[in-house]
Amino acid sequence: MTPPSLRLRTPAGVGTLLAAVLASGMVFLDATVVNVALPRLGDDLDATVSDLQWTVNGYLLMLAAFVLLGGALGDRFGRRRVFLLGVVWFTVASVLCGLAQDTGQLIAARLLQGAGAALLTPGSLSVLQASFHPDDRGRAIGAWAGFSGVSTALGPFVGGWLIDELSWRWIFFLNVPLAVLVVLAALRWVPESRDEDVSRTRTGESGRRRFDVLGALLGAVALAGVTFALIDAPARGVASRSVLLAIAAGVLGSVAFVLVERRRGETAMLPTGLFSSRLFSVLNIFTVVIYAALGGFTFFVAVYLQNVAGWSALGTGLALLPVTVLLLVGSPLAGDLATRIGPRLPLVVGPVVSAAGLILLRQVGADASYWRDVLPGVVLFGVGLTLVVAPLTASVLAAVADRFAGVASGFNNAASRAGGLLAVAALPLLVGLSGTDYERPDELTSAYRGALAWCAGLLLVGAVLAAVFVHRPRRVPPPSQPCQSLPAATGPSRGEGSLRDSGGGTGPGSTP
Repeated sequence: MTPPSLRLRTPAGVGTLLAAVLASGMVFLDATVVNVALPRLGDDLDATVSDLQWTVNGYLLMLAAFVLLGGALGDRFGRRRVFLLGVVWFTVASVLCGLAQDTGQLIAARLLQGAGAALLTPGSLSVLQASFHPDDRGRAIGAWAGFSGVSTALGPFVGGWLIDELSWRWIFFLNVPLAVLVVLAALRWVPESRDEDVSRTRTGESGRRRFDVLGALLGAVALAGVTFALIDAPARGVASRSVLLAIAAGVLGSVAFVLVERRRGETAMLPTGLFSSRLFSVLNIFTVVIYAALGGFTFFVAVYLQNVAGWSALGTGLALLPVTVLLLVGSPLAGDLATRIGPRLPLVVGPVVSAAGLILLRQVGADASYWRDVLPGVVLFGVGLTLVVAPLTASVLAAVADRFAGVASGFNNAASRAGGLLAVAALPLLVGLSGTDYERPDELTSAYRGALAWCAGLLLVGAVLAAVFVHRPRRVPPPSQPCQSLPAATGPSRGEGSLRDSGGGTGPGSTP
């Protein structure tokens, strides 16, 4: 295989970087503003709470279940090819989202969009890893992270303005011109690459190693069953036939997934031997807990600020902008700190600080002042999250052997998305929000305060887990990117080896 040779300052290098940045920007922009759009699309489509939950979770479900498979497809069939397929798929699904005339159509389109993102998300980084000369690779990935962070920061401005001035549908239609630019740039400048070793079996014989499609499907069934049961239980009843069938599917899918992955060993999508590392196991439980709190918070606060405080979509988006800014600026510093003192202290202190921010935000009322009532809690939440993101990724990678860095990072990515998915599914049930209660200020206020209390509790559980089980790994590699995990946007950075081994799957909080 020809070694990567693109240089950053050449037209081909700039064009390749442009394709990766714009593609990621598409995903990040949608992820940033979809929660903000929920009240408007709910009103327009006469949606219930469960419809809003599925609008968010349909996307997360497909992305969490298939992102590892997407990276493997790129390794085998060509990273540029699968990347372009993901861009086109994601864009077509985005148009279908914008054209949806009812919630059923919107949810179906969001499921398709998540599947496209599972192809696009790992590809946006893997093409950089596979294309650039080693001397320029770090700078290219750093530029990708910086420009992607800018697109995330612009999301509240652009998306909120589109929602207020035009319609929620335009947050999806905006992907069309961006996708055209990505396709043109990729076809013109991005070189094709694939992993030549993927055609070798463990015994060294010629032939192609099978994809673990069954494992991916079983994982999707397990997540879908649990999600359906949690979302539909309030309306149908816990003892209803459909909910009981969903619970059974979730349990059986989970058991079958574990059995299949164990039988396939190192050829599995998720080699179960990774969990012989207690630190790896604990860090992924920690990831689920922390990102469940993040997912629940972003779901509820966007609806609450618009339907109770009466803020515009733009104002609501901008209210959370400090979290994004703090992550962009502070994640490299947090990574350096963890390198010097180990990850335990940041992973303990960070969740506690974020929980304090949520406790403050619980007191926000109908006549809330941004500077007095909202900003202090948002800043505390952002500072705490910043302390967690980079040390968490570095610790996950340090907990396994280098050759498993890719699958470890990819699984941690899926764990973060699963945490958000489960939170959005479970919290409305736990706080008694169902039907069209989100349109009634009194009911929504009670549910919002209860949900933030649950989220704060999850963060404190994460702090306890870190205090008891996390120790300083033998190596804590510094992140290669400033930040890949933003609220409902991207995940933390990961090392070069993970990009090489997995085809570029993103780190934990990548929530396109």
